[in-house]
Amino acid sequence: MVTMAQRIEALRTERNLSRPALSAALGFPRMAMEKFETGRQTPTQDQQAKLANYFGVSLAYLRGKSDDPANAESWLSGNVPDDDPIPAPVSRQTAKPRPATVQEDGAVFGALLKSPSFQALIRSAALEALRSPEGQELLVKAVRKELNR
Repeated sequence: MVTMAQRIEALRTERNLSRPALSAALGFPRMAMEKFETGRQTPTQDQQAKLANYFGVSLAYLRGKSDDPANAESWLSGNVPDDDPIPAPVSRQTAKPRPATVQEDGAVFGALLKSPSFQALIRSAALEALRSPEGQELLVKAVRKELNR
């Protein structure tokens, strides 16, 4: 499995950029890329998003969790994009589990609705349903109802 450090280095070298040049282009400290590529430091979530955006790849690809730069793999195949935030370090005290909030659930559902593969799946299912005899009957009823207005 490819690590994030390896992925960053590969993306940087593909573009023929030096470590300091990439750091400067993204507004990071001068030695940031060296630390990221050697694994001495992990980029923050914001830094990861900037890197992924700069190289035009998904966060899952940048993190080494996908081999598809666009991460166009279908969720039906079990390859769900992992764009979850990196968990914060847990203190030595026992961490209390926190319940999921409606906002978090809405964010996950919103991301699913924006997924091109999910949209294609829904479009395909709707067209298949409308082509069926029952779907055709529903379309005829809807058109008649609109024409009678």
